Amino acid sequence: MGYMIGVDVGGTFTDFSIFDSTTKRLFHFKQSSTPEDPSRSIVSGILHILESEKIDPKEVEYLAHGTTVATNALIEKKGARMGLITTKGFKDLMEIGNQKRPSLYDLLKPKPESLIPPGLKCEVEERLLHDGSVKTPLNEEDVRRVVRYLKKQNVTTIAVCTLFSFINPAHERRIKEIIAEEYPEAYVSISSDLVSEFREYSRMSTTVLNAYLGPVMKKYVENFQNSVLEAGITVPPYVTQSNGSIISISETVECPIKTAVSGPSAGVIGATHIGRQCGIDKIITFDMGGTSADISLIKDGVAQVSYERMVEGYPARIPMIDIITVGAGGGSISAIDEGGALKVGPKSAGAVPGPACYMRGGTKPTVTDANIVLGKLNQHKILGGRMDVDLELAKDAIRREICGKSALSVEDAAAGIISVVNSNMVRAIRVVSVERGYDAREFTLMAFGGAGPLHACEVAKELGITKVLLPPAPGTLCSLGLLMADTRFDLSQSDIMIAEPANLPKMNRLFDAMVAEGSRMLEREEIPPEERSYVYSVDCRYERQNYEITVEIPVGEITQSVLNWMMEKFHQEHERSYGYCDRNKKIQMVNYRVGAVGTIEKPDLHAQKPEADPVPPEPFEIRRVRFEDHPDYITTKIYHREDIPCGCTINGPAIIEQMDSTSVIPPKWKAYNDPYLNLIVTYHGGEKA
Repeated sequence: MGYMIGVDVGGTFTDFSIFDSTTKRLFHFKQSSTPEDPSRSIVSGILHILESEKIDPKEVEYLAHGTTVATNALIEKKGARMGLITTKGFKDLMEIGNQKRPSLYDLLKPKPESLIPPGLKCEVEERLLHDGSVKTPLNEEDVRRVVRYLKKQNVTTIAVCTLFSFINPAHERRIKEIIAEEYPEAYVSISSDLVSEFREYSRMSTTVLNAYLGPVMKKYVENFQNSVLEAGITVPPYVTQSNGSIISISETVECPIKTAVSGPSAGVIGATHIGRQCGIDKIITFDMGGTSADISLIKDGVAQVSYERMVEGYPARIPMIDIITVGAGGGSISAIDEGGALKVGPKSAGAVPGPACYMRGGTKPTVTDANIVLGKLNQHKILGGRMDVDLELAKDAIRREICGKSALSVEDAAAGIISVVNSNMVRAIRVVSVERGYDAREFTLMAFGGAGPLHACEVAKELGITKVLLPPAPGTLCSLGLLMADTRFDLSQSDIMIAEPANLPKMNRLFDAMVAEGSRMLEREEIPPEERSYVYSVDCRYERQNYEITVEIPVGEITQSVLNWMMEKFHQEHERSYGYCDRNKKIQMVNYRVGAVGTIEKPDLHAQKPEADPVPPEPFEIRRVRFEDHPDYITTKIYHREDIPCGCTINGPAIIEQMDSTSVIPPKWKAYNDPYLNLIVTYHGGEKA
């Protein structure tokens, strides 16, 4: 037995979770990120852990990490120089789009910057019909001419998306073969390997995004893999997908777009695992780090998944955990705008120079600076005493940038910063709950990330949520989630037909084919047959509707009873989402999906036995703290989290500090340390939260 290591790379900090499978010890570590080369902070952190814990690198039996490389490449427009090959007459599809406006009434809103340089969208003679039959054969000389032209233009990656290739991929695959003959150095992404579904624009967009990221991700993961080997770790590393699972390096290189929300998805997986331990199956996750806050919803113990989302202005049609991201983190910069209003975010001070209090040259006031001024954060040292902070620098930044441009005092300005950032996060939580037909008050808010527990109770109160769960190591839950993830491949196939008994044989053939392909993919990942499982679902809609609702169905042969169950489930979900259903309308089945899951061994985290009559520890500090809705500073007890016994209750107001985060327990709230060492924080104000 050996060690399992999960690494999450954030904009400000890189987090590590380490599990000793022999002693069952779980511990965590944080260090500043290196945005210019994320692999540097990963490798240096791993080396520090190995040295400090006296671990032989060969004892590391599992290594997985979440990456922001793909996300950053898209944000910064630093992908590879790309060409596009498509069916004659369709080269402008990326510009035409689907006529959906991101801002309905803003006619002047600019379109996203094209990822394909001018003159590099190329057409070839070929045409398939809607049933996959060939209308116009592929002109191979046309393809060779186009590939030679793209080679002369110094493109390093080529996206291939032809009409109806999701039904018949023969032409795309032949184009790929010709590219390999004419330009073997080029990275190639074909749509039929990525998206076997209809909707041409989404399919092309996904393929273009994947090709754009391919060379960048290939270079990064190869450098990372080599660095890990140089450190003496011989086990092949994994990378987190946006659907919350892990894949090998080779799969990451083939499908880099699947890592677009790699890091945040790991946090949701960790939250799901902790919720399962506690018997809580309705959770809103609240992951607030240094740069952003990521919000997601878990229902019936399952994270919600979307099959298409916008990535930097372009639709990506791949399964992703449904996560809403807002520019609200500890490093979010606050300022007075031209109209005299106080604004917070989305710009962040990042890891360098960071908040003013970090003493790294930052001069702009941030959320972290405000929390230090209000006494919610330690005013001398953070990260368990490893990092000094300066209260006066925080005050100076707020005084100069906020008070100097308003009539606010330093303390009121700091309180205003927290109030604004909390409001931003409340709006984001309402998007994943209220706007999706869920009552947020029925859910537990699980807060994590370095800053999540600082704001959780105040955000929950605004939403009417009376229960907050703070994991044992909230600042490193994303890295812990990497130790809880399984391998998963999502397969899909479009075939529009009515939900009726006559179509059952065809449905079963589709699912059988996808299960066979999923089994082959799991075999490549060396998942033994006994650790393989499958999930079935169908995208359904009423006849003549344009968008679908995904309904999970039992695995196995699809019979009349299964079909009836699916139809009733669709009616119920349609009513919940849109407020009505019509059982007299025919239901169309559009996309058929199989999740091929390979179970990975996970850390065995045992519950502790609560002490019979636990007594709260002595606070290590008494501090004056200003809470939201309280204009005055309140004398508050400050505790080390590791000092709180299992089964103990801490009454607010209180601050609970630990290496990776700080938890704020406001007045009228109390925190119970449960057998898994989660803090279950509940509101006891008497009135409605």
